Amino acid sequence: QVQLVESGGGLVQPGGSLRLSCVASGSIFSIGTMAWHRQAPGKQRGLVATITSGDITNYADSVKGRYTISRDNAKKTVYLQMNSLKPEDTAVYYCNAWVTNIGRTLGNYWGQGTQVTVSS
Repeated sequence: QVQLVESGGGLVQPGGSLRLSCVASGSIFSIGTMAWHRQAPGKQRGLVATITSGDITNYADSVKGRYTISRDNAKKTVYLQMNSLKPEDTAVYYCNAWVTNIGRTLGNYWGQGTQVTVSS
């Protein structure tokens, strides 16, 4: 079994910063691409940023230049540094990862989400 647990969400003023973390645990052999998605109230969940096992990154246009995704493979952790936050960044942020378990089975996993609220 594989679990993803996010942390770091909260309330921040416009223009502020937050850093999200997502730790993977369980019967893990290797971790491939990791990603952050978000879902605002009344909207569909959308991709925010991805990072491959080779540290190639990709961002949604709405967050380019403001967000940075990174990973620490030794800690099985992916991060999302969010700067210059705007009210429209308010959403539940979800971690996602492609994980090969110790049985060599590949699966796609989601965290439970962490709330980010940008408001004055």
